[in-house]
Amino acid sequence: MSDLVEARRNSFKKPKPDAVRTLVYDIYSEVNRRGGYSNLLLPQALTASNFEQRDRGFATELLYGSLRMQGRHDYILAQVSDRPWTEVDEGIIDVTRLGVHQIFEMRVATHAAVSETVELARKVLGESKASFVNALLRKVSARSIEDWMAPVHHISDPVTRLSILYSHPEWIVSAYFDLLKDFERVERELAANNIPALPTLVAWPGASTRDELVALGGEPTQYSPYGARMAGSPASVELIRHRKAGVQDEGSQLVAHVFSQASKNAESILDICAGPGGKAALLSHIADIEGKSFVANEISEPRSKLVKAVIGKFPVWVGDARDISSRGEKFDAILADVPCTGLGALRRRPEVRWRRTLQDLRELTQLQLEIAKSASEIINPGGIFGYATCSPHFAETFGQVKRIVKEIPDLEQIDIAPFLPAHLHGAVRDKSMALWTSEHDTDSMFLALFRKMA
Repeated sequence: MSDLVEARRNSFKKPKPDAVRTLVYDIYSEVNRRGGYSNLLLPQALTASNFEQRDRGFATELLYGSLRMQGRHDYILAQVSDRPWTEVDEGIIDVTRLGVHQIFEMRVATHAAVSETVELARKVLGESKASFVNALLRKVSARSIEDWMAPVHHISDPVTRLSILYSHPEWIVSAYFDLLKDFERVERELAANNIPALPTLVAWPGASTRDELVALGGEPTQYSPYGARMAGSPASVELIRHRKAGVQDEGSQLVAHVFSQASKNAESILDICAGPGGKAALLSHIADIEGKSFVANEISEPRSKLVKAVIGKFPVWVGDARDISSRGEKFDAILADVPCTGLGALRRRPEVRWRRTLQDLRELTQLQLEIAKSASEIINPGGIFGYATCSPHFAETFGQVKRIVKEIPDLEQIDIAPFLPAHLHGAVRDKSMALWTSEHDTDSMFLALFRKMA
């Protein structure tokens, strides 16, 4: 009776939702319903806010965590909803996901998680829908997460079981198994995708050093000679603000580093798919101190401006990589960090797991091959071609290498092992570098090297 009285009393009060939760809901809705990118929207919103550091941390954990775990949250919510979950209002779905995440995944008291989420719902959805949110969250919070997950552990199909437990679409779980052939390894990889990554900084040769990053409190990266991991906001680092260093996962740093090692004899270098500029920044700085020429190409005008901001004096071309030969120039080394599903960066880009589909995969693999063919036309004899993806999927990695070898006969794959850091173990398969998040604590980057035959 007291709950009913309280609910009626609250219904007459103007809703006063917590400002941090309101901001998170707005971004969460933008990401899920209108294709926004959490890693772009949240930093912008936090920079524009006057939130204290504690609130910034709360917003970050709630947004990224809810995006990662929304598959598992939906599994629970579907069981307490009196209507099919797929038919429930999108606003209710998003608000309750945020509530469930606070109940089970954060250090928020259950009563506060429920009441604050209902208050948010009153503001953004209205009283009627807020009542439904309240009913859902009270049912969910009546049991522990262990109780909700207990039946899942008895599901016989490992793909379905792991999909629910670790909040990944089934097609991604299957793709991991196709490569790893071991569900224990698949489980480790899925678990690693759900652990937030510390920001990794990269020193740009000639502009900064890793020692400077370490002096600021960074911990040296294990494999990249340029990186350091650092807790806190990279935006507060002076070297970042003055564009003397950048933010880049160690796996991406390794792609640029290994490619530069393999192309030591090259005098002219092209990054053919350069946006948003992480690898281009590192490669251009290496090229500059070695006295080489460097060109970046990017199809998107806005992204080309991001590239130009970090590669300094070197030119940026704006155009489709598939038409690159029309410029009439040739290069000794070309890196193609091709458009891909992004499945290798799920710990940093949580919404990607829900956004990509098998149809995307089919379209992307065709584009990847066309870019490789275009690149091969403008590589000088004896030159190096690097094919890179931020994906472990067979079709985008080893399968694509087989297609390149078959359909571009003047490209010969070369063994990548001699160019890798000596202590980087378990990263070579079929002459290519294949990183795994659970093993190397990097994004699951892939790099294959080819030489243009005379």
